[in-house]
Amino acid sequence: MNLANSPFLAACRGEKPERTPIWIMRQAGRYLPEYRKLREKVDFLTLTKTPELAAEATMQPIRRFGMDAAILFSDIMTPLEGMGIELEFAPGPIISRPIRRAEDVEKLHVADPEESIPFVMEAIRIVRREIPETPLIGFAGAPWTLFCYLVQGSGSKNFARARAFLMSEERAASSLLDILARTVASSLEAQARAGAQALMIFDSWAGLLDEGSYRRFCLPALSLLRSRLQKSGLPLIYFPYGGAHFLAAVAELGFDVVGLDWRSSLSRARAVLGPKPALQGNLDPAALFAPRKELIRRAKALLDEARDAGPHIFNLGHGIERDTEIAAVEALVETVHSYGTAGGHS
Repeated sequence: MNLANSPFLAACRGEKPERTPIWIMRQAGRYLPEYRKLREKVDFLTLTKTPELAAEATMQPIRRFGMDAAILFSDIMTPLEGMGIELEFAPGPIISRPIRRAEDVEKLHVADPEESIPFVMEAIRIVRREIPETPLIGFAGAPWTLFCYLVQGSGSKNFARARAFLMSEERAASSLLDILARTVASSLEAQARAGAQALMIFDSWAGLLDEGSYRRFCLPALSLLRSRLQKSGLPLIYFPYGGAHFLAAVAELGFDVVGLDWRSSLSRARAVLGPKPALQGNLDPAALFAPRKELIRRAKALLDEARDAGPHIFNLGHGIERDTEIAAVEALVETVHSYGTAGGHS
């Protein structure tokens, strides 16, 4: 297959390819034995910052499963160091000096990815040379999701400090979201220049916001981001995890593909989003632990629902769990590839 016949890119364009494309969030990761061997040699940060190793991790699930798209092995926090942020992983991201005051925001600057993260672009170039027939997705964290870590200082279940800063320091919060939007845009533009064929924005903590706050704070930053990235001509994928309650706002942004978590119905999402964006998702990652017949039944049911929901890219509704069996992933990919087209089935 060459890129002109890519089912993934066709679905991104709103077309109905001959068969439903599939890739899996976190498909390059700890459930793979070959990835675990890589991690035995280096820590996570070294892996992300060494182009040859990051490229190898990116390509591993393509070789094993024949996924219809690769996604760059990197981390959503990667662009932040170029902004003047000190970052470490233990094992999750830790910000040594979180943003807590308006003065902290004023010290930040928009990062130049060519200077601060050149290893990301080099990894993309290696992947493009090695597997030119497979589309490569470049990605970044959404402004609000990065905001959460920067203000909270680490991971959290509810990011209470970040949400409090949003309410108590509205002007500074909007300024921080704008800086983050420009940094993310620059990073993704550089990934596009390096050879990515699609760009994805992960909004992992979007679901913490009510629709009013999402519209007030996130939409301006995301609109800026989309405006910048639209010039690349590449498909833009947006995944607002937990965001079913504000899909009407997401529809206004005009992304080419909208990712859905497993708690969202494809048909209901289509009714809200309208006919244009392709839908990506949204099998519950836990379904991969079900007996094989039940996994296949669930996958086919989702494909049947997608038949009437327009262009569809099969994925999980969140990242694959580290304890997932390889055989379950093989069965899922085979089921999706053999069951029929994105707009119907045989």
